[in-house]
Amino acid sequence: MDLSGLIVQFLNGLAEASSLFLVAAGLSLIFGVTRIVNFAHGSLYMLGIYVAYTVVQSIGHTPLGFWFAIIASALLVGALGALIEIILLRRIYRAPELFQLLATFALVLVINDAVLWIWGPEDLLGPVAPGLNGSIQVLGRYLPKYDIALIVIGPLVLGLLWLLLRRTRWGTLVRAATQDREMLGALGVNQAWLFTGVFALGSFLAALGGAAQIPRLPANLTLDLSVIGDAFVVVVVGGMGSIPGAYVAALIIAELKALCIALGTVDIFGISFAFPKLTLVVEFIFMAIVLVFRPWGLFGRVQAASRNSAPIEAPLRPARTPFKVFIAIVVVALAVVPSLSNWLPYGSVLMLDIIVAALFALSLHFMMGPGGMHSFGHAAYFGLGAYGAALLLKAAAFSMGWSIALAPLIAGVGALVFGWFCVRLSGIYLAMLTLAFGQIVWSVVYQWDAFTGGSNGVVGVWPASWLEGDAYYYFSLGVVLISAIVLRRILFSSFGYAMRASRDSTLRADALGINVKRVQWVGFVIAGIFAGLAGALFVFSKGGASPEIISVSKSVDGLVMVLLGGVQTLLGPAVGAAVFKVLQDYFMGITEYWHALFGGVILLLVLAFPQGIAGYFKQLFETSGGSVGAVGRRIGKRGQNELA
Repeated sequence: MDLSGLIVQFLNGLAEASSLFLVAAGLSLIFGVTRIVNFAHGSLYMLGIYVAYTVVQSIGHTPLGFWFAIIASALLVGALGALIEIILLRRIYRAPELFQLLATFALVLVINDAVLWIWGPEDLLGPVAPGLNGSIQVLGRYLPKYDIALIVIGPLVLGLLWLLLRRTRWGTLVRAATQDREMLGALGVNQAWLFTGVFALGSFLAALGGAAQIPRLPANLTLDLSVIGDAFVVVVVGGMGSIPGAYVAALIIAELKALCIALGTVDIFGISFAFPKLTLVVEFIFMAIVLVFRPWGLFGRVQAASRNSAPIEAPLRPARTPFKVFIAIVVVALAVVPSLSNWLPYGSVLMLDIIVAALFALSLHFMMGPGGMHSFGHAAYFGLGAYGAALLLKAAAFSMGWSIALAPLIAGVGALVFGWFCVRLSGIYLAMLTLAFGQIVWSVVYQWDAFTGGSNGVVGVWPASWLEGDAYYYFSLGVVLISAIVLRRILFSSFGYAMRASRDSTLRADALGINVKRVQWVGFVIAGIFAGLAGALFVFSKGGASPEIISVSKSVDGLVMVLLGGVQTLLGPAVGAAVFKVLQDYFMGITEYWHALFGGVILLLVLAFPQGIAGYFKQLFETSGGSVGAVGRRIGKRGQNELA
């Protein structure tokens, strides 16, 4: 690559940085003030492109009409963001923060199908910006004129945001809320309308970033999830709530990608390195490095602990006799499912999916609930187990038994390495670091064609002859039941108590002599091992493995299962997995807009059961039991008084 090509790629990087900054700035504002990890931010970006396309097609391709369409679409989506905050999010601010994440994920499903219904499945290519079509020469190479406009738009928006946040009273309140929103409320500030304004502004910026892409990108249904990962990375690297940090992070990440493209394939000591392949993962590698050395991001600061959260979890107690009887009934019901094939032709297939998903959810709950470690990349260990079992069987010619036995160890090694870095962080930063490692694993699997099969994956992985048919169902059921018992025994062991003590109060646990980081590390590895076991069972049930099982969407599925069931109960993950799989299977069979229907049900469940389904019924049972006990005590006391 010569100097001219490098300079042009640098300018392209500046244009990409401006685009990325617009969407990341809104996400940073929303999280900094509301503490909501807004998965729907990418959907608002996508809506900006679609609405801008419609507006510009309606009013004509004049310069005034083009830029009016961009601003108008951003304003419309900003108003939609305000409605979302008022109607939905305002109702769940007191819920656990992860349940707020679940609600925004449901919005992703609803908005995606709404876009599909309104605009259809085809890609929509917007018009070229009037007056900015064509390109200019830079050192003998061509640079699109519209990219120059984007280079200017990014710093311009940064300057306007700086003036808004630094020179207005509203901006002062926003900055104060970023540091300690509860104290701001104690001073008499109306938090509700402040949050609404921030969410509207963040939605406006996301839509503006999307609308500005209509000459460069076709509007399509995959934009929501494709942009949200990059936006999260920018926000975390720059520092939560820091607008200048978001711009600097966007600039660095965009230029790193541009540099990878500019370098191309390079021979180093006789080995060819295809640097363009790193564009899929370079931002996550950079984020991992930054978080290891600067846990709060480049411009971030340690945030005040949120006092606007759910109550502290009650201690875990051994199961009572009625609960044991209930579990026994459920196990018997699962055991008889294959015998009902005449009435439920696909019952055993669905139940096998639920069983495997339950183990995956249980492993994630082990680190999220008792461990207090949030993960956005748990699918990495599920995938390592699946690919480990498949490659041991196909490439190494191991037996099925040895493949299933060794696969969890492969996942455990991955968790051992990644966990050493992850447990040194906490909160959203820990979650984002797990996402980074998950994306790194996905990138390696996706691009290593010679070993993993690349995008085609590994096929032809089937159970041994002695486990064909219903035998594999019973084998998987037995493995999952034993795994659940082992995880439960660990939680009621001395290690389990140490892990929960580390979650509830790091300082007190450390004062008692507990090595908190070591305990969390071991818990991280245990969760990875059982996730790998779930992956091994999965690959033999489906006949192969593909990179999709390591993607962010798979990790999000695990989060949804745990949160639907309830993170504060041991039964919750299994209940959440069952509800998730049944609803998904049912809605997929009745409508093409099943994502919206599925997301709507999740929203209803979040509003109705803010502690999760199992958590709600547990709380209801305990409350009812307490009421009965109180009534009994009052009756007994009244009787004693009458006797006296």
